[in-house]
Amino acid sequence: MENTLVISVASGKGGTGKTTVAVNLSLSLTNVQLLDCDVEEPNAHLFLKPEINSQKVAAIRIPEVDERICDYCGKCSEVCAYNAIAVFPGDENRVGSGFLIFPHLCHSCGGCTLFCPRNAISEVDKEIGLIEEGISGDINFVHGRLNIGEIMSPPLIRQVKQYTDRSRTVIIDAPPGTSCPVIGSLKGSDYCILVTEPTPFGLHDLVLAVEVLEKMNIPFGVVLNRADIGDEGVNNYCLSKNIPILMHIPFDKEIAFLYSNGIPFVTEKKEYLEKFSHMFAVIERAVNEKSSTKIKGKI
Repeated sequence: MENTLVISVASGKGGTGKTTVAVNLSLSLTNVQLLDCDVEEPNAHLFLKPEINSQKVAAIRIPEVDERICDYCGKCSEVCAYNAIAVFPGDENRVGSGFLIFPHLCHSCGGCTLFCPRNAISEVDKEIGLIEEGISGDINFVHGRLNIGEIMSPPLIRQVKQYTDRSRTVIIDAPPGTSCPVIGSLKGSDYCILVTEPTPFGLHDLVLAVEVLEKMNIPFGVVLNRADIGDEGVNNYCLSKNIPILMHIPFDKEIAFLYSNGIPFVTEKKEYLEKFSHMFAVIERAVNEKSSTKIKGKI
């Protein structure tokens, strides 16, 4: 099996054009898979309009206590790092004893089941969302939809990433920000494209995203969207940190019009097909250079 690249597209803040870059990059390449891991608000499908051919319910495992066996010793509550179980032992005659399970706090670690001395705890499925897979042209498309009211998206993101096809170039549309969902989306990427804008807010959140990627040891570059507005703060920061600016996308009325109508701009502005292809070649070269450096370091 050919080992192609996994490229994540992220941003320190929302609204910078992250999905726009992920979609248009996907359409500029061949043999591509796009994983929309922004499961709280997936929107890549609005532009790719895939034909969905499979759906799968996504679930996590949560504890279920058999009260006929449980003696309310409280061991499960002690080992739960997330306070997802509360136990009330009651008096010496077990009057007032009971327990509460908080499914939204459960991280499905299985610790309560493992440490229960009476084997009174089993695990049951709790539905958290939906995974849909389909085709848009020759692009394999997968996204997750987190159920309304669910507070933890990383379990669904991990299940979406299980569809990763390393025989294709994989583009991951990550959630915005720098929190746990982003970390889960970026993990395992060969390269990350950070999309930002030349404003003080854009610079502030770019700095946070850069710190995350440096900790994760993932090579990265920047796409500057709406590049002809704002100030020089982002340019100066990237220059000082030796961060490559992979592409400048101008503040273009035609691009905005196409976006508002759900049309990827590479389909109408053909010159960008070459620009995105060139950016991919730069990324491919950077990843290969990093791999070569690692090999030399081991010799």
